[in-house]
Amino acid sequence: MQNIIELSNDVYKLLRDIFYDHCGIFYDDKSKYFLEGRLQNRLQKHQFHNFKDYYYFLKYDRKKEEELAYVIDLLTIHETYFFREERQLKVFSEEVLSELEKKKEDRKTLRIWSAGCSTGEEPYTLAMLIMQEGYFRDWKVEIFASDISQRVLQSARRGIYQQHSFRCTDPFFVKKFFHNENHGFRISDDVKKYVTFLCVNLLDINKLAFINTMDIIFCRNVIIYFDQEAKRKVIETFHRKLNREGYLFLGHSESLLNISTDFALRHFKHDIIYQRGS
Repeated sequence: MQNIIELSNDVYKLLRDIFYDHCGIFYDDKSKYFLEGRLQNRLQKHQFHNFKDYYYFLKYDRKKEEELAYVIDLLTIHETYFFREERQLKVFSEEVLSELEKKKEDRKTLRIWSAGCSTGEEPYTLAMLIMQEGYFRDWKVEIFASDISQRVLQSARRGIYQQHSFRCTDPFFVKKFFHNENHGFRISDDVKKYVTFLCVNLLDINKLAFINTMDIIFCRNVIIYFDQEAKRKVIETFHRKLNREGYLFLGHSESLLNISTDFALRHFKHDIIYQRGS
């Protein structure tokens, strides 16, 4: 049986500060044993006998960025599925898209950002709904999907899904937009062409500079992992990146209370969504 390397309180605080500075995820004191368990294999891989040496590796080694990317992927949850949070998607497909179709009929461009897209189910869902509504056949439609994890982005680009990703999907969409392949379902190229995947840290100002303004931003069940200061920074970014009267979709358990006053809550028929002021 393998010996467990113990993580002291002092080194735990140093490690969690590195993770926070890197991507804004904050681990409280209750998370020490979670990190201790999850990081055992990383210490063994690099042949470290204690967490302090691993801390110095993350702080100063020339491969620190590569290791941080791997560890953040290891520590974060990427649970998602197609057509998640049905009421919000009804607002998107039945109300927001029709508003934008009228507002932007002279420009005929639609830009959407799926931030924290994980393995791609959300942006592909948005693309399918746009195609199904049929408003934008002669428009330039772009969906930018970002995540901090290269591993999940590789899976998203591959676009092959198992049955558990379809727990809330009408069989109509599976039949229309997927093909059976290798005991899974491959997303149609007609859907794929709308989506561009990017590896983006939501606190990395330099990379965010390459993202242009959007009509809609989806960032659902992501900022719950951030502390208050990191949430403010991310929401400020979204405010800058949204066009006037642009729409912000957060998860149902997420709120901008005490974070930002730059967005108004707007009551739609099916749900309540944040909207940037004019």
